[in-house]
Amino acid sequence: MPDQTVIVPVPDNALLPALLGPADQLLRLIEAAFPTTDFLVRGNEFTISGPDAPQAARLVEEQVRLLLGGHIPTPASVAQAIDMVKAGERPSEVLSQEVLRSSRGRSVRPKTSGQKKYVDAIHANTITFGIGPAGTGKSYLAVAVAVEHLQAKKVERIVLTRPAVEAGERLGFLPGDLLAKVDPYLRPLYDALYDMLTAQGTLELMQKGIIEIAPLAYMRGRTLNGAFIILDEAQNATREQMKMFLTRIGFGSKAVVTGDASQVDLDIGKSGIHGLENILEGIPDLAFLRLTSKDVVRHKIVQDIVDAYDRFDERKVR
Repeated sequence: MPDQTVIVPVPDNALLPALLGPADQLLRLIEAAFPTTDFLVRGNEFTISGPDAPQAARLVEEQVRLLLGGHIPTPASVAQAIDMVKAGERPSEVLSQEVLRSSRGRSVRPKTSGQKKYVDAIHANTITFGIGPAGTGKSYLAVAVAVEHLQAKKVERIVLTRPAVEAGERLGFLPGDLLAKVDPYLRPLYDALYDMLTAQGTLELMQKGIIEIAPLAYMRGRTLNGAFIILDEAQNATREQMKMFLTRIGFGSKAVVTGDASQVDLDIGKSGIHGLENILEGIPDLAFLRLTSKDVVRHKIVQDIVDAYDRFDERKVR
């Protein structure tokens, strides 16, 4: 591909420090992503030359749009933006969608294109399955959309549930009432709610019955109308429990099922998410979203670990 030159103007010189980062740290990340491309910053213009100049210019333009929208770039966000642009996606479209503003005033947004598709699917369908590795925001984003639906009065209550796999018969021997017994299994859901509603706000809504958190076994025999229901860690639900849960959904309700097929604590073949897509194929108003290591928004090493395990599993299959 022949060399090309593209000039990208920056509408306000005051944006340049944020675009470049401290000691040009962010610019160095972009240069490393496009090693055959030269970047020259002069005045309020980027002059970009090389075979990948058009793609690199799109990245800079996207960073400018994000800055104008109030997004301050970080090394992590720039790395994600680089991956999106190279995949032909627009970071400004992905990262500009606000799901909710948390109790601390922080905006909850999708941070990858996979996360945006996941949030869009939840809005568009009655039942959405979010399957993917740890750190992809499956549970956190589902809780955020649930709180948004509650605040907008689209639902009357939120029901959060998880299978308490290791409890079994031992649950009765643990001290305290029901919530105290299952608390360790439900703690991640509490953490997400506390972040969005504060601990006091969550407690008040629980006391009013507007938010319910319970182990999956306690869903049996119920019909849940007007509710946003989240089944978390669904890989640890049996096939019978999965069928039971899916048939609890009533009128005016929405459900999200999250799971990680690589972290099953049940005996081989008993997980309710294995083969589920084939069973439910063709049912309208239902979507399966698969998140990957590219959607991991924790430390970069988490993404590398997920990839390493995936490669190991592929070698075992062969």
